Amino acid sequence: MTHWFEGPLAAFDTETTGVDVEEDRIVSAALVVQDMTGGRPRVTRWLVNPGVPVPEAATAVHGLTDDHLQRNGRWPAPVMEELGRALAEQCAAGRPLVVMNAPFDLTILDRELRRHRASSLGRYLQNTPLCVLDPRVLDRHLDRYRKGRRTLTDLCAQYDVELEGAHDAAADATAAMDVVRAVGRRFASRLERLSPAELHTLQAVWHAAQARGLQAWFARNGTPEVVDPTWPLRPEMRTAA
Repeated sequence: MTHWFEGPLAAFDTETTGVDVEEDRIVSAALVVQDMTGGRPRVTRWLVNPGVPVPEAATAVHGLTDDHLQRNGRWPAPVMEELGRALAEQCAAGRPLVVMNAPFDLTILDRELRRHRASSLGRYLQNTPLCVLDPRVLDRHLDRYRKGRRTLTDLCAQYDVELEGAHDAAADATAAMDVVRAVGRRFASRLERLSPAELHTLQAVWHAAQARGLQAWFARNGTPEVVDPTWPLRPEMRTAA
């Protein structure tokens, strides 16, 4: 019997102008599809001219400059359309979607679709159930007492996953997929009886609990930051009339 973590998976990642999902923009994205552990991945890449300046701090992370994006990137509207359709196709095919820190990447895509397509990610997925596997949520729940950071780089080190070219969307998506497979193998006794759809539902509960714990830690340390408990997609922020 092939367990879900050895079977078909798709992984999605973006690089952006910053970390504000409401205001920042996507500058590159990648979708990686793999039919089984060790199988040859099929990679689709997108490069976007976001139409706004790329801060130097963002360029320092992913290496994409204004000049490069203006010369080689595509306009956002058609790219966002393709991204929405691509994720919907994977969901329709029944492939779980691996997204590291899903509330960031899925929410920023949703906001870009609203901005450039007068649409939303939900509209693209309205006929296909979303099934997300988030390696950060899974690892935090399954190995909750381990100390240290849990960035993608940290998780790759923890699960002996090779990460070449960090902060390249395709490299990060591939690594996130490999981490999910490694998490599945390490915690097989706790995961193999759960379907990806069941895990999707559980991760929403686990993430909310993790957010409450982090919020309490911030409160004890006098940090004003607010932690959003929603997963895998943050609701649209509505401004007062």
